[in-house]
Amino acid sequence: MSKVKYYYDSEKLAYQKIKPKKGRRVGYISLFLVASALFGFLCFVVLINTPFFETPKDKLQAREIENLKINYAILNRKMDQLDDVLSDLEERDNNLYRVYFNSSPIPDEQRRAGFGGINRYKALEGYNNSDLVMNTTRRVDVITKQLVIQSRSLDEILKLAKDKEKLLSAIPAIQPVKNEDLKHMASGFGYRSDPFTKVRKFHAGMDFSAKTGTPIFATGDGVVRRADNSLSGYGNHIEITHGYGYETLYAHLSKYNVRPGQRVKRGDIIGYVGSTGRSEAPHLHYEVHKNGAVVNPLNFYYGSISAKEYILISQLANQENQSLD
Repeated sequence: MSKVKYYYDSEKLAYQKIKPKKGRRVGYISLFLVASALFGFLCFVVLINTPFFETPKDKLQAREIENLKINYAILNRKMDQLDDVLSDLEERDNNLYRVYFNSSPIPDEQRRAGFGGINRYKALEGYNNSDLVMNTTRRVDVITKQLVIQSRSLDEILKLAKDKEKLLSAIPAIQPVKNEDLKHMASGFGYRSDPFTKVRKFHAGMDFSAKTGTPIFATGDGVVRRADNSLSGYGNHIEITHGYGYETLYAHLSKYNVRPGQRVKRGDIIGYVGSTGRSEAPHLHYEVHKNGAVVNPLNFYYGSISAKEYILISQLANQENQSLD
């Protein structure tokens, strides 16, 4: 029961009962209800933002965030392993492959250069785990760039290897006549006695004495530039262009086994020994040219003879005897 209040009425000289206004009572009730609602709302906000009160959705999101953190940690460990493998490959690339093929190494600052310009990761800022996501994304971008550079480098190495293989195939590296078919090494490279004039003159190739019809082999891969008797003194002869500045000449043939423009490989039979042209006896006159100058063919037999055979041929070829042409 509410307390009754009175006031003294001086006109009536008596105490009168104070009657509360209905509007004020309603206002008090409304204020109380609003204050209670605000207090309840604040309590609810506080409760849902404390770890002591979690909805099923909050728990699910928390588990997903933890799983993402674990996955990012696993991804970073895998990137550590990938970085180690890539570093090893880059070291071999610079210090082995590129050295072998006489190619300049790729500097580390080029391999590991960052990304300039605008902030590539601005969209990832402002989240609880932004640092983790940004650092991982940045690492992925750097490793991707390193892989692209390394891939291009390996493409270059592959091209150099193919060119190297072509070069090794093009170099005249075998004897044009097999050892078992030789009668003897008639004459080597250098000054020799002319068989017709007996005058000492420069002999630009090597003479291999063999029976007429003995097979003659291409000493390196190339293209037949000439197969005729247009050069004075050489009789029937063949010229092969090997590329990389190399050319070979085979003279005094009895017959051809190739035609001009034909592509040949090392070891192909291109013709047969004879004694056409300015020749004293059946033999093959063989020359090697490098960048337009004649060179000693003896330096190019590493592909078909042993060290012992090379020493023997070298001794015979260096004797200043009489040539056969």
